[in-house]
Amino acid sequence: MITVKEIAFTGYPCTDVARARAFYEQVLNFKVSVQFEHGGKHWIEYDVGASTFAISNMSAEMWKPSADGPCAALEVEDFEGAIATLKAAGARFLIEPMDSGVCQMAIVTDPDGNSLAIHRRKAQP
Repeated sequence: MITVKEIAFTGYPCTDVARARAFYEQVLNFKVSVQFEHGGKHWIEYDVGASTFAISNMSAEMWKPSADGPCAALEVEDFEGAIATLKAAGARFLIEPMDSGVCQMAIVTDPDGNSLAIHRRKAQP
């Protein structure tokens, strides 16, 4: 039996590293924790809480951006503020902000079209 302790990282492919970094670092305010480059191929990691989120163009032939694949959900402190910032930055919304009763959520795409959920859990009684 396999025992999974945690998710080591979530990785998203990107085609334009500078554009992707501008989105993640300037719009989402991610801070670089690890980065390396070899021959024009980049791997950039951001610590997000106890997790790590990475962007990379390391395997562009096999790892392609898509809104059709998995979607990382980013838990935010201020849902309305996050939505306003994303709209001001011109982010594309696949699912407009909604309230499910247990959370607030919206789905946006990064500059390469990868899906990201912007999420805020509601306090449970």
